[in-house]
Amino acid sequence: MTPELPSALLREGLLLLGAVGGPLFGTLLVVGLTVGVLQAATQVNDSAVGFLPRAAAAVALILVTGGWMMDRLSGFLAQAIVRMAAR
Repeated sequence: MTPELPSALLREGLLLLGAVGGPLFGTLLVVGLTVGVLQAATQVNDSAVGFLPRAAAAVALILVTGGWMMDRLSGFLAQAIVRMAAR
């Protein structure tokens, strides 16, 4: 294992985290802003009204893109293990 390998793996892992987590966080941001605007317009300030659409959007997105996320994460883990084992 070379001295620059841990920093390279950390950099690649953070980039992967952004690529995998970005769609989820973006979707939750859009849904949260939409619900917030609707709550402000209708003056319905119930916590369940704010939580349930975000939870439903997160579950739906994970059902749709969960396989892709797991493929990317497991591929990175396998590659990292191989690179750390190589001398």
